[in-house]
Amino acid sequence: MDTLFSSIKRGLEEAIAHSTDEQTEIRMFTPQAVDVKAVREKTGLTQAQFAATFGISLGTLRHWERGDRKPHGPALVLLNAANNAPAELLKILTGARQSKRRDSSAAIRAAA
Repeated sequence: MDTLFSSIKRGLEEAIAHSTDEQTEIRMFTPQAVDVKAVREKTGLTQAQFAATFGISLGTLRHWERGDRKPHGPALVLLNAANNAPAELLKILTGARQSKRRDSSAAIRAAA
């Protein structure tokens, strides 16, 4: 129990130090901002196709493209990947979806 407490305490102390701009060993990764419309256009997808492929709502995509809102967190990381390698990422995303469909089709046939 002591090691668990020590680990939690150390983590909290690091977080407090980081929040007060003290020098810590915490490494921060901040993805670059992207032009969402330009990223979507690189993929050649419509807004509806892009939203469905990337698992975001069409409304959210439209807000991002207009600049009303900005993507953050995992969405921003994914958009950076799409910006840097659109064809490769689309292949990964659509290939995974096709495999899932094949797997579920096979499972349905096997159960029949």
